[in-house]
Amino acid sequence: MAINFEWDVSNCEVYPNKDGLSDVVHKVNYTLKGIDSSNQDDNDNNYFATVIGRVYLDTSDLSNFIPWSDLTSEIVQGWVENNMGSENVLELKNQVEAKINEKINPSSINKVLG
Repeated sequence: MAINFEWDVSNCEVYPNKDGLSDVVHKVNYTLKGIDSSNQDDNDNNYFATVIGRVYLDTSDLSNFIPWSDLTSEIVQGWVENNMGSENVLELKNQVEAKINEKINPSSINKVLG
């Protein structure tokens, strides 16, 4: 199974003004999506799954502040992953993989008499 992971970290909550700075990111709502490029469903779509959550950022030291207009998804994703720690990031990826595996090989399915 070859799973490609994509982060969506575009939904951020900011303090409009903090310590003389504007738009200070303090919370990031993320989605981690995994796409299995080696398995397709009956409609030839790749299997995928997601997990969502949020990370609260420490804004007590703004000496390395990056203005909102200069932020990129890569920067914010780095903040999210650093905040979580590598073990928690791996656990999220494992959850996504388990969800995909459950779609490919379901432990239970619905059937309707008729």
